[in-house]
Amino acid sequence: MVGIIMFFVALLLLLLGFPVAFTFGGVALVFGVFAEGWDLFAFMPFRIFNIMQNVVLMAVPLFIFMGIVLQKTQLAEQLLESMARLFGTMRGGLAVSTILVGALLAASTGVVGASVVAMGVISLPVMLKYGYNRSLASGSICGAGTLGQIIPPSIILIILGDVLGLPVGDLFQAAVIPGVALVGLYVVYVLVYAYARPESAPAVPFEDDEAGRMRHYVSALKAIIPPLLLIVVVLGSIFAGIATPTESSALGGVGAVLLSVLYRKFSWSMLYESALETVKVTAMVFAILLGATAFSMTFTYTGGDLLVEEFLLQLPGEKWGFLIFSMLIILILGFFIDFVEISFIVVPILAPIAEALGISMLWFAILIAMNLQTSFLTPPFGFSLFYLKGVAPPQVSTLDIYRGVLPFILMQVSIVVSILVFPQLFGLD
Repeated sequence: MVGIIMFFVALLLLLLGFPVAFTFGGVALVFGVFAEGWDLFAFMPFRIFNIMQNVVLMAVPLFIFMGIVLQKTQLAEQLLESMARLFGTMRGGLAVSTILVGALLAASTGVVGASVVAMGVISLPVMLKYGYNRSLASGSICGAGTLGQIIPPSIILIILGDVLGLPVGDLFQAAVIPGVALVGLYVVYVLVYAYARPESAPAVPFEDDEAGRMRHYVSALKAIIPPLLLIVVVLGSIFAGIATPTESSALGGVGAVLLSVLYRKFSWSMLYESALETVKVTAMVFAILLGATAFSMTFTYTGGDLLVEEFLLQLPGEKWGFLIFSMLIILILGFFIDFVEISFIVVPILAPIAEALGISMLWFAILIAMNLQTSFLTPPFGFSLFYLKGVAPPQVSTLDIYRGVLPFILMQVSIVVSILVFPQLFGLD
């Protein structure tokens, strides 16, 4: 029972606000020495060295760098302005344009915080100005901002590929249809909402002549085509087998710098700041990984994995019982801890059991990735909620944001259930 107690102690410390990496590492050290002695950690340097040699994980800092550079080119601003002109004249059009921009940003930057903040600063005041319901506007921004967790190139898919031993390129391909399905569901919800309550999502009367409309179409194309080309270069090179995910992430980094030149936002200070932020985020991810490695090693040596495996294999329904239970556990944990901790701590415990039950690991990985996306929206620790509240006008309350994200959480859960019940519809059979 030492491993199980260790897990709940770590969870309690995280809820109390202790740093994630040091919590996992410290708890592992204390319980490991108590259970097995100092000799348990003799192999830890070899594990750390193995992590540092992992070529797949090289894609993490490169994709982070790509996203931060694109954030500094003000790509989101140009996309939002162009999309608002294209779709704003229909009911719910501003919310639809926000969702579509969120999908484009997800496929080009993948930085959830940057997407939510950018759309919150630009799109939210415009929607409020034209009489949009505060909850609908808030939910659209938060829901669209989290699309970077499932639409490739996604950091969580790279991490899951490493943890589950799956090719990242295969995960990227498998995530495309579920990601597009989620975007489509968001758009349908907004359009139905706008039809049922037209006063809550009115059309915006842009008064342009024919020449003015043509100028907006041209400016929209100019805003959309460059990031689309970058998406094609990055994802197309992977799907075509021309480049590995690591190589394509390097292409993405170079492409992002070239786009900053194209948008006339390039400067050496911008490049330095982007590199510095990349180092900070990457250091955080790898610090958590090292702490999680120590934690999982101690958990395994104390027999915690065997106890969990025995319990999960005895669940009624065998494969289906395990899948339903594991998805519920990940969903509940997502209310309290971040997707990175869940990926490094919980997923390695579940993976051997999934393999023993004959579950397709690709299917299992996409289920987990879609499920983890909800952790950005679920209170009390949903990061997207904090990001939006930080930039929202005073009239938008925390309760408005919570009400707004609830339908989007339900839509994400419905896609998880659909993938679970009908994997063939998503190309995962």
